Amino acid sequence: MFIVTRSPAGFRNVSFVYSGDLSSFFLWCLFILSLVQNNVITGVYPASPSSWLFVVIAILATMYTRSDPSMGLIAKIQEHLPVSDSLSIQCRTVVSAVLFSTLLWFSLIFTMRLCLKQLLSYHGWMFEQHGKVSNTTKIWAAMVRIFSGRQPLLYSYQGSLPNLPVPTVKDTVKRYLESARPLMSDSEYERMTTLAKEFESSLGNRLQWYLKLKAMWASNYVSDWWEEYVYLRGRGPLMVNSNYYGMDFLYVTPTPIQAARAGNTLHACLLYRRKLNREEIKPVILNVPLCAAQCERIFNTTRIPGEETDSLIHWQDSEYVAVFHRGRYFRLWLYHAGRMLSPREIEQQIQRIMDDPSPPVPGEAKLAALTAGDRIPWAQARKEFFSSGVNKRSLDCIEKAAFFVALDDDEQGMRGDDPAGNLDRYAKSLLHGKCYDRWFDKSFTVVVYKNGKNGLNAEHSWADAPIMAHVWEYVMTTDSFQLGYTEEGHCKGDVASSLPPPTRLTWDIPAECQERIERSLAVAQALADDVDFHVLPIQEFGKGAIKKCKISPDAFIQIGLQLAYYRNRGTFSLTYEASMTRLFREGRTETVRSCTSESCAFIRSKEVCRRLFRTAAEKHQHLYKMAMTGGGIDRHLFCLYLVSKYLGEESPFLKEVLSETWNLSTSQTPLQQVELFDFVNHPEYTTCGGGFGPVADDGYGVSYIIIGENMINLHISCKHSCPQTVSTFFHYHLSDFCFLANALACVS
Repeated sequence: MFIVTRSPAGFRNVSFVYSGDLSSFFLWCLFILSLVQNNVITGVYPASPSSWLFVVIAILATMYTRSDPSMGLIAKIQEHLPVSDSLSIQCRTVVSAVLFSTLLWFSLIFTMRLCLKQLLSYHGWMFEQHGKVSNTTKIWAAMVRIFSGRQPLLYSYQGSLPNLPVPTVKDTVKRYLESARPLMSDSEYERMTTLAKEFESSLGNRLQWYLKLKAMWASNYVSDWWEEYVYLRGRGPLMVNSNYYGMDFLYVTPTPIQAARAGNTLHACLLYRRKLNREEIKPVILNVPLCAAQCERIFNTTRIPGEETDSLIHWQDSEYVAVFHRGRYFRLWLYHAGRMLSPREIEQQIQRIMDDPSPPVPGEAKLAALTAGDRIPWAQARKEFFSSGVNKRSLDCIEKAAFFVALDDDEQGMRGDDPAGNLDRYAKSLLHGKCYDRWFDKSFTVVVYKNGKNGLNAEHSWADAPIMAHVWEYVMTTDSFQLGYTEEGHCKGDVASSLPPPTRLTWDIPAECQERIERSLAVAQALADDVDFHVLPIQEFGKGAIKKCKISPDAFIQIGLQLAYYRNRGTFSLTYEASMTRLFREGRTETVRSCTSESCAFIRSKEVCRRLFRTAAEKHQHLYKMAMTGGGIDRHLFCLYLVSKYLGEESPFLKEVLSETWNLSTSQTPLQQVELFDFVNHPEYTTCGGGFGPVADDGYGVSYIIIGENMINLHISCKHSCPQTVSTFFHYHLSDFCFLANALACVS
């Protein structure tokens, strides 16, 4: 077993605990060799290891022409070399030249990285109109290509990414007041303006000074605090409140055989992990590279509960998965004799688990409810009942697994006489299941249903949804288009006769622990029952029609959400839209405050006004770009608030801002690997995206994905306990907006 951390320079440090298994040792040796090779390539990027030889030869060649490119430095190095009778003067000169060449090579690498880092700090290209590229941007793009090197590995750009800038207090306060204006009355806005100005002129500057100090030494002044205080210190249930889900294909189930679907899905996950370990996954390029730091913890990661704060633990190359089926837990080895199991072999092993007639022991069936309830009771139970003996060994097996697998006895998907209702139930099942059949602490749980449908549930603290979506796109398409199935629906390939059967995990759960499991289950069940969920595939209107209006599809949808909320509730809402900040090193997300004075003006207009609509869309796009390029509001205010708490200072302004409720929380899941899909020839293989639970008790959570030119899938959540929120009612008004937007294209 190996534990992996990444250094600030981007190198991976590995601690290995030898288990005595020769196949494990062989895999470890291969991994270390690959790791060393990748570290060397990444460490010298944007140069290449072979460029060192070129520099050495060039220096030696110039020396033989009786010129000194080092301006005397080679001679100085030669003077300090130890004197040896075995080395001639000529050999000493060559050694000195090689040493000088190596120093020159490292200096060139440092200079190239510094230049590339400065180039990647330029974001003017984002704010230019489509089709109107300035000369500055053209020169910048050419320089980026020159300094970017060739054939980068996944982490090659990490050392060249710029740090997230700290906005000025003045700019942040100004943007906050601008975002708050449409949501406040005149008196409320005047009062908030007074608080903001007092903060800006006094305490704000002091807090900013400390925050800049942190930004000088930290890779990212936000991300570590965001992970700790927003995620790991949360004491409520992860289920619904934090974890999110991803769905299978909307219209197609490649095989109705549960074990076969699990075989291909798990094998595809292993293929992705192998590419990840070898850093063969291409860096995501959005004109500039995006940070890949979050990819490190996709597999072999778990969240450990604590009484005050949780912690994230990551291992490398775990050789098995933990499987849950009908209340029992199994360890399923995915490697045998140093090789990865084939899909057909995994199918056979899954079938063995499903054929196992043994019943769960007392307390085992609903054990995972501890991960679904409040964190403090789980931390206490883990310490008291799972810190030694057989329970610790079995819990370690789950936590150190590559990921978790749930074999569900239900059938799900858009099917039967009520496809819309079944699709909603499918979403709820992936979000929370039965509250005891998902291990919510694992980085992700793969769920495979009885009818062959699948999906996933992912923990949120280790990374954001686009990282997991990238994995899932690869898994779905590899499963269907590359691995495939036989005519009977089984996985392809042969089965080795010597495979040992999966191992049943054993437990000894006392009555007191069973009572705590039941209490956690009651908390989780009440939360799950309160979730109202609706999945809305829109096929009448898509990106193609939106582009005809020459408007950003994301801005279009966000304004549509504002209009739907307004017609539902009769008022405007503070709106959260997640925007990534991965243009910067270790960047995660920033908030786009989508409810603006411009969008409110359009929504209040009684006529279809294209001018107001376009103004609102352009304002939204500007805010989105500002958030992406480090000019957002909320992460800066969040960090200032934390500094004030560290210093024991009270700020009425920060306190009010941080206590605001996001009644409309939204997020787009972008389709990142379009080349893996073929929506023209195979439109039935349409991904449905994923969703999350409502953030506020009286609000909505909306996730959406834009598929091809003619489809948008939305996942809408709220709570039954709030009489003002109904997911299908929101659907009604959102559909109404689509018809309204159709009319916009005809309005001059």
